[in-house]
Amino acid sequence: MNLQTIGLISISEIFGDFALKKYANDGGLDALGYGILGYVGVIFFLIKSLRGGSVMMVNAAWDGISALIESIAAYFILGERLSDPNQYTGIGLIVCGLFLLKIPVQ
Repeated sequence: MNLQTIGLISISEIFGDFALKKYANDGGLDALGYGILGYVGVIFFLIKSLRGGSVMMVNAAWDGISALIESIAAYFILGERLSDPNQYTGIGLIVCGLFLLKIPVQ
């Protein structure tokens, strides 16, 4: 497991989530197909990550990085905002937790 593979899981998940949100709101088989494709990527990169890491470490790293990247993407791409400033503090705490995990870069 390394930071790049966890990042690829998160990016695949974001791609799938955004496409499935579009499918849920607007329909369209192309959006559904992209959503499924995103989650196929999640499975592929998850298997790669689990080859060299424990389930606990991979899951914690994936959850944290995914929450961070997806929140940033939703903020800038979808224009979504949180309703309470304390929620932004929570995202900051997630970032602190990622540093404490000491995820290998290579």
